[in-house]
Amino acid sequence: MVASSVLGFPRIGANREVKKAVEAYWAGKLSADELTKVAAEVKKTSWTSLKERGVDLIPSGDFSLYDHVLDHSAAFNVIPKRYLGHNLSPLDVYFAMGRGRQADGVDVPASEMKKWFDSNYHFVVPEFSEETDFKLLFNKAVEEFNEAKAAGVSTRPVVLGPVSFLALGKAAKEAKPGFQPITLLPKLLPIYKQLLGDLKAAGAEWVQVDEPFLVLDAASNLEKQFAIAYSELAPVSPKILLTTYYGRLDSNLKFVAKLPVAGLHIDLDRAPGQLDEVIAAVKPTNLVLSLGLVSGRNIWKTDIEAAVKLGQKAVEAIGTDRVIIATSSSLLHTPVTLAAENKLTAEQKDWFAFALEKASEVSTIAAVISGSQDAKVASAYEANKTSIAKRREFERTSDDAVRKRVAAITPDMLNRKSPFAVRKEIQKQKLNLPKFPTTTIGSFPQTKEIRTARAKLGKKEITEEEYNEFIKKEIESVVRFQEKTGLDLLVHGEPERNDMVQYFGERLHGFVFTQNGWVQSYGSRYVRPPILVSDVSRPGPITVEWSKYAQSVTTKPMKGMLTGPVTILNWSFPRADVSREVQCKQLALALRDEVIDLEKGGISAVQVDEPALREGLPLRKADWAEYLGWALPSFKLATAGVTDALQTHSHFCYSDFDDIFTSIQDLDADVISIEASKSDMKLLNTFKHYGYSNQIGPGVYDIHSPRVPGEQEIKDRVAAMLAILPADLLFINPDCGLKTRGWKETETSLVNLVNAARWARQTYA
Repeated sequence: MVASSVLGFPRIGANREVKKAVEAYWAGKLSADELTKVAAEVKKTSWTSLKERGVDLIPSGDFSLYDHVLDHSAAFNVIPKRYLGHNLSPLDVYFAMGRGRQADGVDVPASEMKKWFDSNYHFVVPEFSEETDFKLLFNKAVEEFNEAKAAGVSTRPVVLGPVSFLALGKAAKEAKPGFQPITLLPKLLPIYKQLLGDLKAAGAEWVQVDEPFLVLDAASNLEKQFAIAYSELAPVSPKILLTTYYGRLDSNLKFVAKLPVAGLHIDLDRAPGQLDEVIAAVKPTNLVLSLGLVSGRNIWKTDIEAAVKLGQKAVEAIGTDRVIIATSSSLLHTPVTLAAENKLTAEQKDWFAFALEKASEVSTIAAVISGSQDAKVASAYEANKTSIAKRREFERTSDDAVRKRVAAITPDMLNRKSPFAVRKEIQKQKLNLPKFPTTTIGSFPQTKEIRTARAKLGKKEITEEEYNEFIKKEIESVVRFQEKTGLDLLVHGEPERNDMVQYFGERLHGFVFTQNGWVQSYGSRYVRPPILVSDVSRPGPITVEWSKYAQSVTTKPMKGMLTGPVTILNWSFPRADVSREVQCKQLALALRDEVIDLEKGGISAVQVDEPALREGLPLRKADWAEYLGWALPSFKLATAGVTDALQTHSHFCYSDFDDIFTSIQDLDADVISIEASKSDMKLLNTFKHYGYSNQIGPGVYDIHSPRVPGEQEIKDRVAAMLAILPADLLFINPDCGLKTRGWKETETSLVNLVNAARWARQTYA
C-alpha cells in the first residue's frame, strides 16, 4: 500500500493563536507557561487534523515559536556569547537571538536573518567558530514526538540535517580567518547521534532528516561530509528519510543514492523533470522513495489525475511498499485552511487548496494509486477532475489589451534617457540634498489607531471620506515629524497600506485576496499573499494622490513609494498556467504608468522596492540567465519611462549580492538601499570589490528588532561605510521600513541617525 505524508505544517494556528500569544509574551501580558499551553494546543490541533484527513506519516518537531533553524541553534548550544550572562531564561535568550533585546539592563542586537532558499521565509543564521561547544540542551524532536503520542497521534519527527545546519551557518566574529563551519561536523555528529538515538528509544519508527542544501550546486563539494554523517547516524537512528525540497538533485543524486539511509524525498512540484533519473538511481537499492507531488509552495489545487500518473510510474518501477505520496515541502508556505474564507466566490474557492486541503489531496492520491474502492476517495477524485477542468476553462480567457501591450515592449523602453552621471547632476540641482542625505525606506509605524480605522472602513462603520481625512492627518503628522527630526528626503509613511504587496494587488486587475490566508515571513510577522489569477492591468492611479498630498504639506522633496514587479510576483501566489516572465512584465507595465504619473504629479523621487529580486534567483546557477533575462528588464521597464530629473530608488534586503552584483548595477537605479547592519556590513565589501557607480544607502540599524541603536553606534557604522564607499555616493537610512516598530523607538532611532549624519558632514567635509 502506498503511504501518504506531509513534511511540515503552518505554525500560526487557524486563528493566529501563536502569533498573538508570542507577541503577548513579549509585551509581558502572557507568562511562559501560558505561551507553552497555547503552542501545545495548536500543535495538537494540527496533528489531529492531519490524522482526520487520512495522512499516514504526520510531522512533529517542525513547530516553532520563531524559527526552526533558531530552534536547532538553541537546542545544540549554538548560542553566541553576547546573549549569555544576563540572567535571562532560556526562552528569553532564544527570543533575544531572534529579535534582539533592550530591557532591564540588557542591550543585545538580533542575530542575522537570511531568506530560506528561494522563499520569503527568513531564518536566523547560526554562528559557529572553533570554540563552539555543541551540547544537546533539550531534545525538541523527542519532546514533540511524545507530546503527539499522548494526543493519540503517531508521528514522524522532523530534524534539520547536520550538513545543512552547518552549511547554512556563518563564521562568528571570533572565528579565525578562513574558518568554515562545515569543519565542525565531527564535533556535531555525536550530538545528532544522541538526539536520534533518543528518538529511537522513544519508539519513533521513521525520522525525517531535512537536507535542503542538497538541491544547491555547492552540495557537490560536500559529498564526503554527507557520506561520513549518514554512515555514523544511520546505525543509531530510526529509519532516516533524507528529505530534499525546492529544487532538483541533479549530479548530487549520484552520491545521495548511495547514502545508508532508508528513504529519499524529492520535490516534483518544483522539479518534476528529475523523476525518471531518480527512479533509475534508487531502483537497484532498497530506498523508499517519497514523491513531493502536492505543492508546498503554491495554493492551486493539485491536478490529482496528473499526480496519480507520476506516482504510478514510480510504483510500477519499485513497488507500492517503496513509494510515499507527499507534499513537495513543508506546508509552512501556505495558509492553514480554506474553511474560513467567506469572501471568495464559489468559483474562486474551488480553484485553491490550503494546508489542510492539501493534506486531503495527499491522502486521495495515495489511496487512488493503492487501488482504493472507497466511495469517498472516488468522489474526491471526480470532484477534483471537475474543478481542474473548470479552472482550465477560465484560464483560456485573457485581456487582449494587456497581452498586446506586453508584445509591444521594445528595448528602448528599458533604458533611462541619459547615463547616471548626467542624471546625478540634474537631480542634484532639483532635489538640493546635503552631503550624506538622510531618508527612510518608506513605511512608518502602523499604529493601533491606523489598524482600527482600516477595520472600521472595511466594516463600513466609517465612510470613505472620513477614512481619507484620517489618513491625511496621519500623513501630515509623519511629514511634520520628519521635518522636526531633520530628515532630508521625506516619505509619506504609508498609513493607508496594509502590506507592501497586498496593497498594490488590491488596486490592480488580476488578483484575488483571502481573509485569513496568513503565511509566516519571520518570527511573528505574517503576511497574506495576493493570488494572481488572470492578466494584470492598472485601472487607475494607485499612490499618486497620497504622494501629492504629502508633497503639498512640505517644501522638502517627497519620495513616492512603490513595490517592484519582481517582488509583487515573488511575494504573491503566482499563476501556474502562464510563465512568471509574462506575469512580471504585465506588472511592470502597470507600475510604469504609476511612476510616470507620480512624476507628472510633482514627485521628484520614486522608490520601487525589489527586496525579492535575489530571493527569486533560481537555486541552480544553470537557471540564472533565464530568470535574470526577464527579472532585470521588468524592473527597468517599470522605472525607465521618466525624465532624467526623477531620482529612482530601490530597496533590497537580506540578500547575498556577490552572485548577482553586475545585475544590481545593471538595474541602473539612481539610489539603492540595502540591509547591512545585521550582516555586520559584509555586503559592503562586495561593493568595494566590484566598484559601484550609483548612489547607495546601506542600512545603519536593524528595524526588525525593537532595540534602539545609540548615536555612537550609528556613527561607527557610517565611518565603516565611508572606509569602503565614496562619500558622494552615500545615503544614510535604516535597514528597512518602520511599519512594525513602535513610535517611541522609531523617534529615538531616527534622531540618532540624523545626528550621526550631521556628524559625518562635519567630520568628512
